[in-house]
Amino acid sequence: MPVNTDAVGRAYGPHEPYEVTRVKIREFADAVDARSFAHLSEEAARAEGYPDVVAPTTFAVVIAQRAEFHVVVDPEVGVDFSKVVHADERFTHHRPIVAGDLISSIVHIDSIAQRGGISMVTTRTELVDEDGAPVSTVVSTLAVREEA
Repeated sequence: MPVNTDAVGRAYGPHEPYEVTRVKIREFADAVDARSFAHLSEEAARAEGYPDVVAPTTFAVVIAQRAEFHVVVDPEVGVDFSKVVHADERFTHHRPIVAGDLISSIVHIDSIAQRGGISMVTTRTELVDEDGAPVSTVVSTLAVREEA
């Protein structure tokens, strides 16, 4: 069964704020082999002009995927996660993510295109800080295989 194209335009959130910590940034930096000392050391980050340890640019995906989960588990959308392949991820950063941030998210289903037995589900997750100021926009596309 294909993904429900009527789901285009739906939004989920805002979700409980994600607390960005130094430990989470350091673990992510290690996992993606990001070697800047600004990801690891408060002093190095401050020397580069950041208020605290700064996250690698792709760290936003950690928060965005938590929001995207709401799309995947919505039975009215019809995504079978066992048939999902991650097709694309794009980031637009409005400011760096740093330790101490509390970031909320709203995920939007921007499009669902169906072709050749695959539904391409594109979501846009808006990340904002505790004042509601934009932090990052993450656009993600999932390829969902339909039943044979």
